[in-house]
Amino acid sequence: MKNASFNISWFDGGKSHTGTDRPEIKADGESPMRRVTLKPFGIGTTTVTFADFAVFVDDTNYRTDAEHYGWSFVFRGLIPEHNGLQAPGLPWWNAMNGATWRAPLGNSSDWQTTPDHPVVHVSWNDAQAYAKWLGGRLPTEAEWEHAARGGPEPMRYPWGSDEPSDTNTQHCNIWQGIFPEKNTEADGYYGTAPAQSFPPNSAGLYNLSGNVWEWCEDQFKIRSVSSIAKKRNQFAKQENERILKGGSFLCHSSSCWRYRIAARSGRQADNGTSNCGFRVAFDKKEG
Repeated sequence: MKNASFNISWFDGGKSHTGTDRPEIKADGESPMRRVTLKPFGIGTTTVTFADFAVFVDDTNYRTDAEHYGWSFVFRGLIPEHNGLQAPGLPWWNAMNGATWRAPLGNSSDWQTTPDHPVVHVSWNDAQAYAKWLGGRLPTEAEWEHAARGGPEPMRYPWGSDEPSDTNTQHCNIWQGIFPEKNTEADGYYGTAPAQSFPPNSAGLYNLSGNVWEWCEDQFKIRSVSSIAKKRNQFAKQENERILKGGSFLCHSSSCWRYRIAARSGRQADNGTSNCGFRVAFDKKEG
């Protein structure tokens, strides 16, 4: 393994499940609960950090999709509102020239101010490249959910059923207040938090809810025969959308209740933003 400091939690595999029979956002395909059988696997206890990603780039001279494009989306609350081009229909996102993993907020910023935070502005393609270099891969959605629960037993959040809120902030880094106008920062953070922060789950994994969305291997798909689902799946296939799990620091129950384990989203494989990162999975070797 290239990075000796990379910590991994290992799972024996076996019978498990993905999804839920009690969905909150049905249009995302959270239901039904589906039984799966997993092979033994490992997964990083934290998301990949800026410092981790820098080692990879120094070794390979890799250029991310955002670096090729020359811009990326940044949450407007992190930057002066007159900077960047506002995204149509998404007024809380600004397209920022120069925003990449090296400069998370645009040309005047530097990743080295937050080296222990999750690397952001990384696409699914970028995450795949890093994982391969490290000797791993991206987790499947089923593996990610199994790891988030700490095993096969159904669980709403990585810590249990205790609901995070504007005042109950000990579990994760999400939005408190009125999105997107006011964040009280009751949990201590406006943007991302360090990758190893807040209490870990029972398997020793950090920040599986909130902080940054995490790429999974799977293509985004809704398991339904409805006409709406078919159209959504056709679009997802056409756009090469991949699954994201865990929600981010922008999530709130009133606007994006996707920090639950069963919650999911899809995004184009070449797209990265200021709230999107990843962690690495590994096949368990025999012997």
